[in-house]
Amino acid sequence: MARKIIIDCDPGQDDAVALLLAFASPEELELLGITTVGGNVPLRLTHRNARMMCDIAGKQDVPVFAGCAEPLVRPLQTAEMIHGETGINGIDVFEPDTPLQDEHAVDYIIRTLMDADQDSITLVPTGPLTNIATAIDKQAAILPKIHRIVLMGGAMREGGNRTPSAEFNILVDPEAADIVLRCGRPITQLGLDVTHQVLSTRDRVDRIRALGNPVAEATADMLSFFDRYDTEKYTSKGAPLHDPCTVAWLLKPGLFDGKDCNVSVETQSELTLGHTAVDFWHVTDRPINVHWVYRVDADGFYDFLIERLARFGEDS
Repeated sequence: MARKIIIDCDPGQDDAVALLLAFASPEELELLGITTVGGNVPLRLTHRNARMMCDIAGKQDVPVFAGCAEPLVRPLQTAEMIHGETGINGIDVFEPDTPLQDEHAVDYIIRTLMDADQDSITLVPTGPLTNIATAIDKQAAILPKIHRIVLMGGAMREGGNRTPSAEFNILVDPEAADIVLRCGRPITQLGLDVTHQVLSTRDRVDRIRALGNPVAEATADMLSFFDRYDTEKYTSKGAPLHDPCTVAWLLKPGLFDGKDCNVSVETQSELTLGHTAVDFWHVTDRPINVHWVYRVDADGFYDFLIERLARFGEDS
């Protein structure tokens, strides 16, 4: 039976690839809906970009909902320097046919969970955690319905990518991250320690492009743009492909290694705001709240991604 999921995202090229990977895996994942949040770019662009991915993949039947435009208590920080002014530079932007639903994303999350069986729906946030935290705060009765939260965010050994201490998604809304990490439901967290291992090298992007179907070509175009900023920043051979790690973990957990830990978020310090304190060696008595993923078979990850993207050409 396919696992029921909601993807909460802020596309972003890497969020877009996460959506495409989920679209390509209907036997394992039943994507109930896509919710969007202000993050990599403002909300009006994140929901458009998500709907573009639905069009490109031929999944116009997946409902898309716009959520919170701003973090809980802070002004929004965005990342156009990485993702481009559209949030999804590398492909031509268009007004998608996939409609934007009228319902607010937070209300959709609450309604869907309240109507669900206990322990039945997995939430997959790949942007700031504002929508998820707001839903929890607004209706705590949704918590028993959540099977697991699989999120991209945070860092331990890698340090931060937006400040010396903080990864972008957590930094944008640390108060929301704190609410989610203390919610009491099972959480799998894939931070920079693991996502920096899956680099979109030229050879890997060329393999994606060689598939020849429109979805693969769009993916290669997005990754070719996405590569520019991070290869200079990290002096690496390709940009880290962060967000698809969440969906890949759901589909092929054997590609990853993780450890049950306590993860807490800094919400007060001016110097280390958004830092994720990962008690990897259990040196405190703070309770375990996260399965912290720290290693991935990068070649296996790209082999799997390419195999799934190839599916979009099978009916053409």
